[in-house]
Amino acid sequence: MPQKTFSGPAQTAPRYTSYPTAPHFHSGVGPATVESWLAELPAGEAISLYLHVPFCDRLCWFCACHTKHTLKYGPVARFLQSLHVEIRTVARLLGGRVTVNALHFGGGSPTMLRPDDTRELMRVLRDSLPIADNASISVEIDPNDMDEPRLDALAAIGLTRASLGIQDFDPKVQRAINREQSFEFTSSVVEGLRVRAIGSINLDLLYGLPHQTTASVAATIRQALSLRPDRIALFGYAHVPWFKKHQNLIEEAALPDAEQRLEQATAAAEIIRQAGYTAIGIDHFALPGDSLAIAASHGKLRRNFQGYTDDQLETLIGLGPSSVSRFRQGYAQNIAATGAYQQAVDQGGLAIQRGIALSDDDRARAWVIERLMCDFAFSRSEARALFGAAAEGIIGEAQTMAMAETSPQITVDGELFVVDPSLRPLVRTVAARFDAYLGRGTARHSMAV
Repeated sequence: MPQKTFSGPAQTAPRYTSYPTAPHFHSGVGPATVESWLAELPAGEAISLYLHVPFCDRLCWFCACHTKHTLKYGPVARFLQSLHVEIRTVARLLGGRVTVNALHFGGGSPTMLRPDDTRELMRVLRDSLPIADNASISVEIDPNDMDEPRLDALAAIGLTRASLGIQDFDPKVQRAINREQSFEFTSSVVEGLRVRAIGSINLDLLYGLPHQTTASVAATIRQALSLRPDRIALFGYAHVPWFKKHQNLIEEAALPDAEQRLEQATAAAEIIRQAGYTAIGIDHFALPGDSLAIAASHGKLRRNFQGYTDDQLETLIGLGPSSVSRFRQGYAQNIAATGAYQQAVDQGGLAIQRGIALSDDDRARAWVIERLMCDFAFSRSEARALFGAAAEGIIGEAQTMAMAETSPQITVDGELFVVDPSLRPLVRTVAARFDAYLGRGTARHSMAV
């Protein structure tokens, strides 16, 4: 597929893991609002949970997550006490009306928890909330945390999908991002998971890191493929030192430019496709029989704060500092500072700091942006059926884009508005054309590829 090249300044855009995006959340949504949203959940609804562990035992310089480095376990143990309280508070507000069908543990590094604490956390969850017997349970894993007892603990809590952070196997790149991790040890962790019948493996890889070249990225991809994961997430490194100060430790002069990033992403994607994986959206790949590939083939792919997902559940409740909840009515985010979060939940309340309630226009634009990010197209008839009058203005915007005399970003194919194939790697910039909030405030974004 021919790729359009960059000219002039590198293009930036939100990642669109939500719409409106997080910079537009505000303090007008607080604990009382979310209590009312929880009370309005329909009886019998299936929901998802996200639990955020805000600690790491080493600080990776590339990371943009809400986390803190600690060499002592005491703060982690203290945090877990508060997390247990929050779980019980949310369970009380839900009143047993819902069923949890999916759990995702992220961070930070949830695998730095001691094995007994991992088991206890799951016990508190199961004692407090109705968790389906066949619930999917996924955990983000730092392979360097792993040992036999931790692997046993993950098996004991019913882990169904493991997501391993790799980033890159080149020692020079690893030193430049403070993430030294050998291929051999990573392979042993994958084997340890599979021996315990945790068969669904995702590998997280990055391009655009310091000292990476197209050749070095390709070498890492081939090593990763030798582990035969079910999924691969190939993210572009987001260099946002104004947001995450520790990224200033990365030598900017060693970062590839926009043209090089696109070349790395394109080459890596081709190697993965040739290995038999299906391309999913802009940065995920899956074996054809994986549920993510099946969802994509049926137009059921979704996008949330963890990236592309086959999770069809409308409600996602976030637990832990900085975690984001998604309701039909809007988004809500917990306090990011761990100490302030603990103080709020220890008093028996919610730790909501900000969020946004959705208008009809927000819902329609969110759907269009999600479909563009997932399918590179959206249907005007489906938009009208779902959103009525709220869709008309957006359809008009798409028609105007399609009628552009030079370099239209969208074309018309029957009922569909379709992103030009050459622009698919840059679909974030196309989605941004439908973002009614973009340009408000002072939010800055990472490169669009």
